[in-house]
Amino acid sequence: MESSRPATYLHNGQRASSTTHVVVNQPPPLQPYDAYAADAPLREALARWAQPALDATAESRLAEIGIAAGSAAVRDWAFDAHRHPPRLVTHDRYGARVDEVEFHPSWHRLVDRAVGWGLHATPWSSPEPAPHLTRAAGFYLWSQAEAGNGCPISMTYAAVPALRTDGDLAAAWTPALSSTSYDPGLRPVGAKSGALAGMAMTEKQGGSDVRANTTRAEPAGPPGEYALTGHKWFCSAPMCDVFLVLAQAPGGLTCFVVPRVLPDGTRNTFRLMRLKDKLGNRSNASAEVEFDSTWGQRLGEEGRGVPAIIAMVAATRLDCVLTSAALMRRAVTEAVWHTSHREAFGRLLADQPAMVNVLADLALEQEAATTLAMRLAAAVDASADPAERAFLRIALPAAKYFVCKRASAVAAEALECLGGNGYVEESGLPMLYREAPLNSIWEGSGSVQALDVLRALQREPGALEAWLGEVAPAQGADPRFDRAVEGLLTSLADLTEPEYGARRLAERLTLVLQGALLLRYAPAEVADAFCASRLGPDGSSTLGTLPAGLDAAAILARSDPGRSDRP
Repeated sequence: MESSRPATYLHNGQRASSTTHVVVNQPPPLQPYDAYAADAPLREALARWAQPALDATAESRLAEIGIAAGSAAVRDWAFDAHRHPPRLVTHDRYGARVDEVEFHPSWHRLVDRAVGWGLHATPWSSPEPAPHLTRAAGFYLWSQAEAGNGCPISMTYAAVPALRTDGDLAAAWTPALSSTSYDPGLRPVGAKSGALAGMAMTEKQGGSDVRANTTRAEPAGPPGEYALTGHKWFCSAPMCDVFLVLAQAPGGLTCFVVPRVLPDGTRNTFRLMRLKDKLGNRSNASAEVEFDSTWGQRLGEEGRGVPAIIAMVAATRLDCVLTSAALMRRAVTEAVWHTSHREAFGRLLADQPAMVNVLADLALEQEAATTLAMRLAAAVDASADPAERAFLRIALPAAKYFVCKRASAVAAEALECLGGNGYVEESGLPMLYREAPLNSIWEGSGSVQALDVLRALQREPGALEAWLGEVAPAQGADPRFDRAVEGLLTSLADLTEPEYGARRLAERLTLVLQGALLLRYAPAEVADAFCASRLGPDGSSTLGTLPAGLDAAAILARSDPGRSDRP
């Protein structure tokens, strides 16, 4: 790790000259730094799973994203977007209902960059090698800069596979959704250079139980057209151009494509009742909406709403894992940088054994999360292979369950590394801390994911086989890992109360899978520490409790934004 003696700095990096208030023992600003070049686990994952290898265009794009994500200007955009959250505008100056959302210019700058890099729906039609993996890497890097703008980006990415249920609807919407032109404002899709998608599924009485929805859909006009009436408790990204909506049709729960603006240029009835006052994700708008004879087009058959939407849910779950790994990465970066430049009790914090244990444990958690997230993204590129689809079916909900939960613990511990400095808004850590719980809730909370893992085990025999296929090559490399695999298989053979133990099962499946990936691909010191602390008898649920005898310095060198040995 690169360390230096604390100097006298002002916020802008200039030396202080005041004799009454000299600022000492504070780290220099982290920005600018290159989030891509400094991330060894990410770059190794891309080299490993991008088949064939990344082309020059993709590599250049990721390098550009990494530099932007670590820049001072983008940090300012992130703060602006959170200090000035979106504002609901229900009526115009003349009293006409408009139902629009106003954003700070910095929000538009963030989304414009994400769309311009193709982090939304572009991979579905990209000719580049491994488009979903490279898109995942870019999304992960940009989420480190500001995670809220990822909501409409993720929704748009996930909408395309759902729209493919209907060839005509896919043809009508995919070109605009895949465009790298950000074109905000409500107009017919044919008059826009690009479009974004959202979703509206949950209702007050149902939450994750979408089959309890009461929004009605009545056939109206030509076949496939319906009038929707009802209230949605959560509408993700209400400023978008088109939404996938679940409603009860005569034949049962059905999925509908609902545009904000009708083809003739008139506004569809899409009443924004209020914007949610959220714990985090404050730069992004989430709304309650009401439909009143709102025009929509059926996506798939009546009564097949859940199967029609499931492809969208799977894609957004992947983005939950990616964003959680990104938040961990940013939190660890901030903690390592701060402790490498701040002194206490005569030594740099980063040189003190207790802090070294904390930092190395944080770095270990983050590397395991990033490696697993990239493996899942690679499986999307290879989803034509039945084994890869089966692997995703079990590994994705398990990772969504566990990795997203760990993000909150990592953010909290990283904040503590900065002490009081981390508890103030200017540090950026409170923003990360508030954001961290979101991904555990979005697209199904913890128990929903754990129960989905059970369904995969019970209904899709190929899922466990695919998971074992990923784990088996690591067996024999570490006895602690081997015992963990044996214990897990024993527990799978006796699921007497499967739902009661579902969360523990999802956790163990994820930990063993992470251990296998690290044993196969990470440096030996990283894999050794993971097996010792997560799979061995000396493990602890508290971060900063690594057993003695591990190579913490080697682990930390892979998470230090100030390293001088980057290629």
